[in-house]
Amino acid sequence: MKRKNFDKIVTAVGFGITVILFVGAGLLNWGASFAEDSVKNQLDNQNISFPAAEAMPEATKAQLAKWSEMKVTTGEMARDYSDLYIWEHMKGASIAAVGKPATYSEVSGMYMGLTRGGSTDTAQIAKLGELRQTLFMGNTLRGMLLTAYAFGTLGVIASYGAIAALAGGVVMLLLSIAGLVHIRRTPESATI
Repeated sequence: MKRKNFDKIVTAVGFGITVILFVGAGLLNWGASFAEDSVKNQLDNQNISFPAAEAMPEATKAQLAKWSEMKVTTGEMARDYSDLYIWEHMKGASIAAVGKPATYSEVSGMYMGLTRGGSTDTAQIAKLGELRQTLFMGNTLRGMLLTAYAFGTLGVIASYGAIAALAGGVVMLLLSIAGLVHIRRTPESATI
């Protein structure tokens, strides 16, 4: 095979890969922008804000201080609000009511056991009923916030992918241009 023909094939493939990488960079950037905008808009609509530093749970106050009195607008903020603020309140409420950190399913089981078992302890039933509702609402909000965090993280990953694809596209473009230069310098009689 003639060297020039081989070089033309390799250079054409290089330009094809360049186009694919540039298209991929554009699509990844679009996905990253979409995820970032969607997470911000959805969290903005929820109008959730961190309290002042002194009102934050003692166990996580140091970690949450950076968000003091800020509105939750990013995936990272949503994760911290969920895991370091709501979760601490849920643990505190369950410790106050049943003496230990308890999940919704545990408290719901206790509540159902008392109500179906014919218990006459109305104070305990009311306390477990309130805790059950608190834990359910806390888990629901945590689920929504952690979904926002997941989509925000996917957006960040897509933005890194866009940068990598763009860099790869630029490198392939330069290599393909170098291939064109090489084709011009290769003698017609050269073979592989």
